[in-house]
Amino acid sequence: MSRLNLRTFLKTAAAAAAAPYVVSASALGAGDKPAPSNRVAMALIGCGGQGTGVMNAFLHLPDTQVLATCDANKQRRLAAKKLIEDYYAAKKAADYKGCQDYNDFRELLARPDIDAVIVGTPDHWHALPTIAAARAGKDVYCEKPLCLTVQEGRAMADAIKRYGRVFQHGTQQRSDRNFRHAAELALNGRLGKLTLVTVAAPASSPGPKLKEEPVPEGFDYNSWLGQAPLAPYMDVICMKTGWYHMSPYTPGFISGWGVHHVDSAHWGMGTDLTGPVELEGSGEFPKEGIYDSAVKWDLNLVYPGGLKMHFVSDNILPHGVRFEGTDGWVHVVRGAINAEPKSLLAEKFGPNDKRLIDSNHHQANLVQSIKTRQPTVCPIEVAHRSTTVCQIGDITIRLKRRLKWDPEKERFIGDDEANRMLSRAMRPPWSL
Repeated sequence: MSRLNLRTFLKTAAAAAAAPYVVSASALGAGDKPAPSNRVAMALIGCGGQGTGVMNAFLHLPDTQVLATCDANKQRRLAAKKLIEDYYAAKKAADYKGCQDYNDFRELLARPDIDAVIVGTPDHWHALPTIAAARAGKDVYCEKPLCLTVQEGRAMADAIKRYGRVFQHGTQQRSDRNFRHAAELALNGRLGKLTLVTVAAPASSPGPKLKEEPVPEGFDYNSWLGQAPLAPYMDVICMKTGWYHMSPYTPGFISGWGVHHVDSAHWGMGTDLTGPVELEGSGEFPKEGIYDSAVKWDLNLVYPGGLKMHFVSDNILPHGVRFEGTDGWVHVVRGAINAEPKSLLAEKFGPNDKRLIDSNHHQANLVQSIKTRQPTVCPIEVAHRSTTVCQIGDITIRLKRRLKWDPEKERFIGDDEANRMLSRAMRPPWSL
């Protein structure tokens, strides 16, 4: 080799050695009972009800194995571990080597035999494990909403792309045929010119007054808090999902539930990779108690080209997503779809129409994408954009004024106070 070519070769070889080495599982051959080498080895980070439920869906897929659990709550991670080991014991899976539990997700991510992780933690604990997993060469299923702030979402999206990982967001309505049909009606002009999209989702609730309690044995409260400010322990927050309605841990149901329908709306609007340019609206917040997330909101958003979204809590308008056009409308909610004219419900789409990814199992869609290295039905950038709408909507109703948004720069235009709310300081030693 010439000296120049040798130098080029050595640089290329070094880069390849440093990069995560991924072999497509589909390249190893698979049948009805995939060989161990063809299975996706998974781990669960966050063993509460939602995380364990998602893990259970992966557990029952033939081409996965769940090898580890992680949670600050020892009782929960051990319960999830037992569920997993009992499942494989009942199946008499001779090749299954057992499930290990962890208190610290970083120890779990150091294992080279883990291919992918489920992040089922509270919202304030989505960003850091996802970014760390990407750096460790793991693919990720992350529960909704994506994260706590716009800054976190951008960091997560950048990390997933930088390390070439496959990502699935827990907005499982993208694997629901009714939501897919409604979105394809809107995308393909079957409603005429789309004029308005209405999104209505459940609001947060008022909460109890602060009453400090002793930290239960086996619960690492400092780790559970993570980046969030120090606060007195309350069972209702940590054990009974009170964190769902508290701003240190989440924007509230405007994001936790709202992201499902905003995401489905973006799907049919064709705005997966952008966002609104203007927001205006109002909201109501609890007047007492420890919960501080919106119990009612009414937002009007304008998207590039003038398309409007009306985003409200479902104590204002009926729950679901409604696409309205000049020639008809379709309204979809989990388990039901309605339209006018009714013929829209039986509408067929041809090869020249815009078609969306046909997924009927959200977890299986991720596994297939891990094997093919193709995008999932809800990849990271899509997840970030739909979550961003909820986050900046919350900022809008808290500031009580009209805001202009630049979806390319991901900044408010001419409003420093609003821009400061796009990120939050993390409690040491945690940082992005």
